[in-house]
Amino acid sequence: MTPIAAAFTTCPALWGVLHMAATDRGIVAVGLAEETPTFVDGLARRLHGTVLPAEDAEVPAKWRALLDEATGQIAEYFTGERHSFELRIDLRVSEWDRLVLTGAARLAFGETASYGQLARYVGRPGAAQAVGGAMGRNPVPILIPCHRIVGANGALGGYGGSTWADRQTGLAIKRTLLAIEGSTVRG
Repeated sequence: MTPIAAAFTTCPALWGVLHMAATDRGIVAVGLAEETPTFVDGLARRLHGTVLPAEDAEVPAKWRALLDEATGQIAEYFTGERHSFELRIDLRVSEWDRLVLTGAARLAFGETASYGQLARYVGRPGAAQAVGGAMGRNPVPILIPCHRIVGANGALGGYGGSTWADRQTGLAIKRTLLAIEGSTVRG
């Protein structure tokens, strides 16, 4: 039998359903606009193991508790009550992506930066396009606020590479998240 790699749950989002998954190390994935089978299958491939619903008897209580805390914090964020997250993150990414995502995580609630500004902030001026790639691979959007990264002209840019939704849906979600934080951008 394939080992249990993660447990997942769903919670309501302003645009539908949001998926979240946890491991023994923390929250490992947030899916913004995917169908459950797509989220689970992609995560199982990424983690090389079985992904079970949080309510499954085989899921450790610690993982369920983390998912309960995470869904509570996300709900508070959606209502504007929470401006930052206090959750352990299981960030299994490349060294480059970790550098960029760590930089993005330092942006305050409602603060935006361009891809180029973030590249300079992490000590890699001229790497705006590579920053965009790292943002598109962010496995825990919202918790690491890649929605706060916008185009140099102040326009939305992209969101998550639209890997989990069509481009327009992705941009609508980004616009919604920025609106929660009181930020408005062009596009």
